[in-house]
Amino acid sequence: MFGVVFPNRSFPLDISTFTQIDTFHWVLDMNHFVGEEYDSIREVCIFLLNNFTLPPDKALAVYIQSPGSHFLFCGAVTVSRPSAVLSLPWPEPGSNAAQLQLTAPEVPPLSAKIGVSVEDLAALPSLDVAAEKKIERLALKVGENLFNFMQSFCGVDGSKLVVPMDILDRWFKKFQERAKRDPEYLKGFAL
Repeated sequence: MFGVVFPNRSFPLDISTFTQIDTFHWVLDMNHFVGEEYDSIREVCIFLLNNFTLPPDKALAVYIQSPGSHFLFCGAVTVSRPSAVLSLPWPEPGSNAAQLQLTAPEVPPLSAKIGVSVEDLAALPSLDVAAEKKIERLALKVGENLFNFMQSFCGVDGSKLVVPMDILDRWFKKFQERAKRDPEYLKGFAL
């Protein structure tokens, strides 16, 4: 059905490495894989196997769980996106991060786990949560850069900030020129 690879950490692992909870849920106990150093695993590549056909309205969702926390959604693969490298932002142990229930609620997990679940595609928030967060951080950093630039040219009129009319043009030209001069400049925004 599916396989996973931990980049630079493992060979491909197939579904038999996971414990099947029910027809649509599987769990990989990280204690068997890396022990207490589960948080050193920062990425997972999940892929559908060639002979498996997932309905077009379904996805294989990937979740992670630190000891004492709930499962946190990381991303998904579909028939149209049969593989993905997903970031694993492990929640703090003991935190109550998210939704998927693969273990009994009254028994806190003693080890970190990766869960895989067949779910309705429409019900998932995004196929790649980490990519959305990177885009959000990028937008915030660019906005902060613009605000700081505008602030250096603005005046105060009562309770209003007054900026020159051409301030956006001036900022954008400066931004483009700096990006052309220094290729590392834009990489600083993406971190």
